Amino acid sequence: MKRFIVSNDAPKPVGPYSHAVLVGNMLFVSGQLAINPVSGKIEGDDIKAQTQLVFKNIEAILKEAGFSFEDVVKVNVYLTSLEDFAKFNEVYSTIFTKNFPARTTVEAKLLPGALIEVDVIAAKE
Repeated sequence: MKRFIVSNDAPKPVGPYSHAVLVGNMLFVSGQLAINPVSGKIEGDDIKAQTQLVFKNIEAILKEAGFSFEDVVKVNVYLTSLEDFAKFNEVYSTIFTKNFPARTTVEAKLLPGALIEVDVIAAKE
């Protein structure tokens, strides 16, 4: 059985998708941009600020589904420039400090006005 997750503390989806879908013990979180949930606009002038907001939004979605960052098993990161990788990693390493999830990072030049997009998969044992 699937459960569709929508969090009032994350930005409204900008298209026909759910914040996340829970299937069994696995949660699939849609890609999140650095959108302020109140204004609905992308915020943050640099990769660090945008990364912090992206993960704040992801945390709200995880929480809505009864999950946390401890449950994240896979992270997909899309950066408009791989030159931002080190600065992104500085913020990322404050969120995931041990038992690191698997991760893929790719350069994606055409994100809609953002420097970063992140999606995650979480699982409960």
